[in-house]
Amino acid sequence: MTNTITVVPANKASWEDLQAILGTRGYAAACQCQRFKIGHHEWTSATRQERAASLREETNCGRPRARRTSGLVAHLDGEPVGWCAVEPRPAYPRLLRTRGWRKGRDEDPHDDSVWAVTCFITRAGYRRRGVTYALARAAVEFARERGARALEGYPMITEPFKEITWGELHVGSHWAFADAGFAEVSRPSLRRVVMRIDL
Repeated sequence: MTNTITVVPANKASWEDLQAILGTRGYAAACQCQRFKIGHHEWTSATRQERAASLREETNCGRPRARRTSGLVAHLDGEPVGWCAVEPRPAYPRLLRTRGWRKGRDEDPHDDSVWAVTCFITRAGYRRRGVTYALARAAVEFARERGARALEGYPMITEPFKEITWGELHVGSHWAFADAGFAEVSRPSLRRVVMRIDL
């Protein structure tokens, strides 16, 4: 085992790999990375299968020539281990309706040259191996190569030795974003920061 993490655009990974990462139980499996994509009523009324169908269409998994995809898939020594949602910010309508991320900033929320990282998933059994850090760094290059002028994330503030539930960290930790070169631009709440890197 070399513990080598490789990251590819989701369309260059298989749908089976992405589903292995999301799992069959728990929040990630139920959400299928749709929480920021659709409204609350649509999200609560959709079945898991409907959310999965939406994600499959958005990612174009298994279609390496597809012009669009909505995220990144990480492999550790060939095993699928991580997912990161990253797209132009307007692709996340529910995020745009959340005022906290805009607090103290005068900026057009519909500017599609600003991209957003909204979710990280690390497969059970592979956590604490640097998967989120690798995905955050890869997201910067992914957005840059596709013409983004800036990339934002909305992570949780974590404290050493203070436990938080895994579900809260689906947005990532501020440490992972800082490691990838992001800087804090606002703090909409005691536990949430907006971090950004200009590309």
